[in-house]
Amino acid sequence: MTINQCTALTVGKFDGLHMGHEILVEKIVKKKKEDFLAVAVTFDRPPKSQISGVEEKLLMTLDEKRAILKHQGVDILIELPFNRDFMRMSPEDFIKNLSEKLHMKYIVVGDDFNFGYKGRGNTKLLQELSAEYGYETEVITKIKSNDRVISSTYIREEIALGHIESANALLGYPYFIIGRIVHGNHIGTSKIGRPTINIIPPDNKVLPCNGVYVTEAVVLGRTFHGVTNVGLRPTVDEAEKKIGVETHIMDFNRDIYNDEAKIVFRAFIRPEKKFVTFEDLKKQIEKDVHTTYSFFNSQKPQMPTIYSVD
Repeated sequence: MTINQCTALTVGKFDGLHMGHEILVEKIVKKKKEDFLAVAVTFDRPPKSQISGVEEKLLMTLDEKRAILKHQGVDILIELPFNRDFMRMSPEDFIKNLSEKLHMKYIVVGDDFNFGYKGRGNTKLLQELSAEYGYETEVITKIKSNDRVISSTYIREEIALGHIESANALLGYPYFIIGRIVHGNHIGTSKIGRPTINIIPPDNKVLPCNGVYVTEAVVLGRTFHGVTNVGLRPTVDEAEKKIGVETHIMDFNRDIYNDEAKIVFRAFIRPEKKFVTFEDLKKQIEKDVHTTYSFFNSQKPQMPTIYSVD
């Protein structure tokens, strides 16, 4: 791709588009007032996956990232092929390409930004090359929470531990999973009296640890309160091996199979547990529903659901 208009640019993996990323995106979007195009440069796959050969789970799929960056005001998202040729590119050639092909006149990055072959390029080199290629450089100090830099790795750790409220605070929005609604075994309706929807999350999406969560379900363009189980449903199916996401949507009773649902995680309720009888499970689910009502009826201000990714 070659761009002729002057661009304000940022580069990164942008997995999760957390609060640290938000600062970078806001900087390039503000440059649009100076007739710059706002351009975000990312990769078509996680660099760590390409280097290690092991697929890295993502906080945000590429489709989600594209939709949200567009909503935030980014004009162009460039997904560079993170292959062996790209990995061998020198830091100087990388900046030369950004300058000549993307007409870069402003770039903003975090203070730990590395680029080029084996990550040999850094913010010092980026600033040194600015005179040669005629662009402005801005380096942003990483923001911290609990004396730790906010990063996608930190957020993944919190989600994996079920620390959803902490992860949401780091992201700046509540974590969500999007998937197609599929048929389950209808136990929720027939034996428990609490119908549920089942969604199959993307294989490369980070899932919270197995357990029960206060959630919201966004379906049919509306948002409903919900109780969600992430896990293997041991009381219902001991043979189940694939982790699923099953949600009881409160105050809702419509057939929405094959539609898409977004499950927005608000708080952890309890670990997943195997119950002796369905009656025991039913009693616990009633407690979970009560906990969910109490959560949403509390006085604490609620973080808004992130932008539509339809």
